[in-house]
Amino acid sequence: MQVLVVGSGGREHTLVWKFNNSENVDKVYCAPGNAGTEIYGKNIDIDDTDVEGLLEFAQEKKIDLTVVGPEAPLLAGIVDEFEEAGLNIFGPTKAASMLECSKVFAKKFMKDNDIPTSDFTVVETQTELEKVVHEKEFPYVIKVDGLAAGKGAFVIQDREDLTRAINEIFEEEKFGEAADQVLIEEFIEGEELSVFALTDGDDYVLLSPAQDHKPAYEGGKGPNTGGMGAFAPAPLGTQDILKKAEEQVIKPTLEGMKQRGTPYKGVLYCGLMINNDEPQVLEFNARFGDPEAQITIPLVEEGFLETVDSIARGELNQTDFKLSDEFATCVVMASGGYPIDYETGKEIKGLDELESENGMVFLAGATSKNGKLLTDGGRVLSVVNFGETLQDSIQKAYQRVETIDFEDVHYREDIGQKGLNTDKK
Repeated sequence: MQVLVVGSGGREHTLVWKFNNSENVDKVYCAPGNAGTEIYGKNIDIDDTDVEGLLEFAQEKKIDLTVVGPEAPLLAGIVDEFEEAGLNIFGPTKAASMLECSKVFAKKFMKDNDIPTSDFTVVETQTELEKVVHEKEFPYVIKVDGLAAGKGAFVIQDREDLTRAINEIFEEEKFGEAADQVLIEEFIEGEELSVFALTDGDDYVLLSPAQDHKPAYEGGKGPNTGGMGAFAPAPLGTQDILKKAEEQVIKPTLEGMKQRGTPYKGVLYCGLMINNDEPQVLEFNARFGDPEAQITIPLVEEGFLETVDSIARGELNQTDFKLSDEFATCVVMASGGYPIDYETGKEIKGLDELESENGMVFLAGATSKNGKLLTDGGRVLSVVNFGETLQDSIQKAYQRVETIDFEDVHYREDIGQKGLNTDKK
């Protein structure tokens, strides 16, 4: 089997690595890829939103399975084009991916299908927003409607937060067309949990529940990022909570999408807030998370390729799907100043080998030049380690982190601690 992975981050490195380890895969291509995907597959110089170029390549190479990593190609209609050409591709159609690509669509869909989520108001202008929040009590949440690389959500705790959100959205127009509509949501108390369903639109299997760390600094402080680390399985994701997530979120979402005539196929990423053991949906994503993919995909012990391939072919085959009983922790090492201002081109040291006895390093914003590995983005790499306990995996991950270095490196030192605290409750 020949596999094409679309994207260039740590998530895509993880996918390429996983497929390369399958005895049923002959070759893995990645477009456009990074320094890590080149080690386990072959990089192809085609942008991930160049749907026509990707389709031509897949047809020329007779690709058996294409897996889409990021959200932008989904919005560009890559799944629709591949399916129309008779090619197997894993991911939702453009219409189905609106669950992620439009937060307004997702909120209205949840309201129509009785899926638990916070109350909301939709506005289009700064004047409308200021009128809605004029006497509104803090805290509340402001989100831009469209794709914003995980940076278009603002928790408004005070007047200063509100001013910053208004400036970035309306004055600086930082999010462009993604902010043509803006959501004002009620703040939900609780703790976040990520639940992932691999689905053909009817049936599904669950990956290990995970918890991400979005803020840049320890203790959940600082600006939101694409994710500074994650761990799985999260102790918060008890069997009771996962059952509620299935019954109250996953099943009605799949049924509702079918009734709309836009059946959902691929990864349904449910970003939940858990309060008093009850889930509410913060957001949906239409693809594997990053950095959650770096832990949840390796924790699939058996049947990952077969499951993904069967979904792409239209009918889930979960016969051999099995999760590991280990824990995994991912620590993201980022460029100093990320996610605001940072420099690239710094030499990465201590990475002669990506794989170790208990873990793996997945590259993201990294490039190879003149025999040296250099930083080439905000989130540079993900250090992932496994253990029999969460504490064990955390300890091993930070031991590996200490062996890697580049100028102005930044990482959080508390990844996984909320999981340990949950476990002690």
